[in-house]
Amino acid sequence: MKNRKTVSLVLGSGGARGYTHIGVIEELLKYGYDIRSVSGSSMGALVGGLYACGKLDTYQKWVLGLDLFDVAKLVDFSFTGTGIIQGEKVFEVIEEMVGDVLIEDLPIPFTAVATDLIRQKEVWLQKGRLIDAIRASIAIPTIFTPKQIGERHLIDGGVLNPLPIAPTIADDTQITIAVNLSANSSKKYQIDIPQKEQEKASGMQKVFLQMAKKAEELFVREKTNTFDEMDMFDIMGHTIDIMQNAIMESKMAGYGPDIIIGVPNNACGFYEFNKAYELIALGRVIAKEHLEKQ
Repeated sequence: MKNRKTVSLVLGSGGARGYTHIGVIEELLKYGYDIRSVSGSSMGALVGGLYACGKLDTYQKWVLGLDLFDVAKLVDFSFTGTGIIQGEKVFEVIEEMVGDVLIEDLPIPFTAVATDLIRQKEVWLQKGRLIDAIRASIAIPTIFTPKQIGERHLIDGGVLNPLPIAPTIADDTQITIAVNLSANSSKKYQIDIPQKEQEKASGMQKVFLQMAKKAEELFVREKTNTFDEMDMFDIMGHTIDIMQNAIMESKMAGYGPDIIIGVPNNACGFYEFNKAYELIALGRVIAKEHLEKQ
């Protein structure tokens, strides 16, 4: 194991691919890196916030233990037209894990990046209730309804900053490691998935599809690059990826991390949240691949 280095960790947005952040963090700790601060957008804010408050293991066990019946009970459809899911049931569970902790009381600095929908501005949430900051940052357009904090209506931080490096610039750490969930890589990774996990993922996908038909067929489908096979969500997922890649390139020109761990944007569809086991394992594999080069 190499010398222990202090790290500012930046966790990007990318929908379901955000589960890979869990595997990446596990490998960083395994390799002896000392994470001293975390900045994240969307799923990056969720995973980063849970790590910062010491509840990432609890969250991972919960996610991996979900079955189709659990998912069915957690999905609370919204009828306001501002998002398919209100997200209150999911976040009630997460709030039980996190508690009523404030960001400023966390053992390490944490920033959740969100987007002010009305003012069209990037917002850094660095104080206040951790659960509120996470909920705001992860309000993925079309999926979760926006989160109101004060007078602001906040949505997914990835809309304006999919890889928020800037909040870590002033950190007193040795290196900055950023996890990009939209890497343009054609490399294929073979992940060994137990039969039980494959069946569970398939079952959850089926129940999601059934529910989605009630919400004008908006749901997670296998990501496709063939236009004739695309549905509304496929197009939305591709659009978000294109937008975030363009923004990321612009942001990175000003603030470049020391190490970039890239997760291929074709690892799964943007909305395939039923593949937690596979994606967490993928995060471990990719992180190990990058860290062994250091």
